[in-house]
Amino acid sequence: MSFAHTLKTSCLSVARTWKRSSVTDALTDTFGRAHTYLRISLTERCNLRCQYCMPAEGVTLTPSANLLTTEEVITLTRLFASQGITKVRLTGGEPLVRKDIVEIVAGISAIEQIKEVHMTTNGVTLSHKLPQLKAAGLKGLNISLDTLIPAKFEFISRRKGWDKVVRGINDAVTMGIDPLKLNCVVMKGVNEDEICDFVSLTESKNLDVRFIEYMPFDGNKWSVNKFFPFQEMLALIKSRWPNVQRVAEQPNDTSKMYVVPGFAGRVGFITSMSEHFCGTCNRLRLTADGNLKVCLFGNAEVSLRDALRQGMKEEELVEIIGAAVKRKKKQHAGMMNLTAMKNRPMILIGG
Repeated sequence: MSFAHTLKTSCLSVARTWKRSSVTDALTDTFGRAHTYLRISLTERCNLRCQYCMPAEGVTLTPSANLLTTEEVITLTRLFASQGITKVRLTGGEPLVRKDIVEIVAGISAIEQIKEVHMTTNGVTLSHKLPQLKAAGLKGLNISLDTLIPAKFEFISRRKGWDKVVRGINDAVTMGIDPLKLNCVVMKGVNEDEICDFVSLTESKNLDVRFIEYMPFDGNKWSVNKFFPFQEMLALIKSRWPNVQRVAEQPNDTSKMYVVPGFAGRVGFITSMSEHFCGTCNRLRLTADGNLKVCLFGNAEVSLRDALRQGMKEEELVEIIGAAVKRKKKQHAGMMNLTAMKNRPMILIGG
């Protein structure tokens, strides 16, 4: 019997004792937002060095002993699930660099209240791990790809690997991963000229291409001169496909979704800077070193790792989580104010 199967069975047994029917007060903030979506960063390491995510000089990594273990990740997820979390996304760094990634997916998938386990990956090593991940319970994938030109990929990511990412995308399509989303961070003067080429991918492939506005984080040298807003992206698309149509989103969606009639896939825009969606935010973040962040752009954090290792009881951990959620602000500080605020580099938060 495999470790993944044993862990899955064990977690399922414990999870059933923590079952709750809805979001508790601990995960409801003072503005009435119920949080049902937990994003967990599994590592600060990555096999790429993307300009918008990591400073050119790199980052100081947290010692391995201070990162959440497999057991701690699953224990905290189980606790959040008992309070109303139903969807989990595994991020990084690059989550696939963790040797225990299949065990983590299996363990989280076994928690009865968790209905969806998704992952965000750069796709470089995805192909040979995807069959195991799908068998372990992985439902959806977001794959980062900022260019369709191999040489430009190397410029943006400071590494080679474009062909491996494309192979991973094609394998995910073939294996029927759904939802399958491509994340493209748009930077003026770098890749905005490829927007329509990305849209063309949706003509025959059942996937969502999501264009993400360039966001400021420590060390990524964000400037308004590199910022290419949603409305300009949409104008480019409409110039080629005037009949592109807005489609209805699901509650709490981060993307504004569009489709070109007759195309198999869709196009989305994540407009964090130009048109924020804070009012419907249902997301919490757990960093690889065990800190709870209630807002991507907020710099307030609380260590659940330390509380867990100090032997705090479940109800005490829930109180810590609830207090952090209650401190969540109505919205982030705004594009220009964010550039002056101290925050982690994106790679140390989790994409």
